[in-house]
Amino acid sequence: MDLTNLKPAAGSVHSGNFRRGRGHGSGNGTQAGKGHKGQKARSGAPRPGFEGGQMPLFRRLPKRGFTNRNTKEIVAINVSALEVLENGIDVTAEVLLEAGIIKHERDGVKILGNGELTKKLNVKVSAFSEGAKAKIEAAGGTCEVI
Repeated sequence: MDLTNLKPAAGSVHSGNFRRGRGHGSGNGTQAGKGHKGQKARSGAPRPGFEGGQMPLFRRLPKRGFTNRNTKEIVAINVSALEVLENGIDVTAEVLLEAGIIKHERDGVKILGNGELTKKLNVKVSAFSEGAKAKIEAAGGTCEVI
């Protein structure tokens, strides 16, 4: 027995669509899981974030700048990271994920020009810097924007 295979006792957990407050026989009658009296036991309990009239935390904290909804999160890697790949293969985001060079693809992958490349690779990613494109093509490879 360890923490990975702990689970609640059979019958002790109700499904999300369980009807509360339908009498003793239902297993959740009387207070229907709301305890005894108090504001949260009654209808019209306050919204999340309400602090009893005190200025709520989300209004006390300063707001700075803004977040652009249309921004893209591009994963950048250097040419030197491609050195671990086999010579002459097609390099895509999936290949980089399998090789462990990137952890996630997000909105695209950009190759930057830092480092050296000695292998001939056909690289197919979202973007290239000018230096990276020059180094890949100098090694005999090709660059394709997808």
